Amino acid sequence: MRLYFLIVHCALWGSSMSANWKKRCEDEWGLQGVPMPDSVDWKSVYDAKPFGRNFLKNSSPYGLTKDGPPPEPDLLEEPDRGPPRFVPEGDFSSWTTSSEVLPYDRSGIPEGAVICQLPTSSWFTMEQVVDLKAEGLWEVLLDEFQPEIVVQDWYEESQLHKFIYQLHVKLLAADKATVIAEHTANPTEDLSVYSHNWKEVSHVFSGYGPGVRYVQFIHRLKNQFLNGFWNTMFTGSSVMISPKK
Repeated sequence: MRLYFLIVHCALWGSSMSANWKKRCEDEWGLQGVPMPDSVDWKSVYDAKPFGRNFLKNSSPYGLTKDGPPPEPDLLEEPDRGPPRFVPEGDFSSWTTSSEVLPYDRSGIPEGAVICQLPTSSWFTMEQVVDLKAEGLWEVLLDEFQPEIVVQDWYEESQLHKFIYQLHVKLLAADKATVIAEHTANPTEDLSVYSHNWKEVSHVFSGYGPGVRYVQFIHRLKNQFLNGFWNTMFTGSSVMISPKK
């Protein structure tokens, strides 16, 4: 009998602790009206702090911030006569990266003109995949409540070309292949006036439907090599969850 009461006491204590962590989560992020089943480990959710936190790792590989202007490119004292390079210098840990060398751009060159040298352009692609459940979110929240998924990025006006930046974000199902929702951005640069600032790209996913488990974040930035390496930088990439829909 004593063992029975001990088991009941422990069960009630565990239930009380779970309710306490659940209440702390509710108060911390204003989750009133959000589905919060008792089966969720609310202490783990509280420790993960999934709301308003950037899920992307190493979001500023160049060590720069959007709060200050991007650095001016260094002027070359002498041309770089070595082979072209297509990967910028930086700490790209946590990113999956790749480069794509592009054909020479001969647009705007008059027929018969003698060309000594053309810049070699390339896309530098960086990707991360966010596991939403691993970051502290729960299935019924994603499937029924469908909180806003906020994406933001900042890229440099490098003026290397009229197309220097692309963004492609996908909301993926549990198989990491089925696309439930997606957003792309391919802005056009105005090269008629010199400007060298950070430009914001953002999107908010809402009402995207049930089944989302992953966010695939891919952006591409254009680089050039002509007597030296010139690249387009970025900073402040983010994927966050808002506790509203």
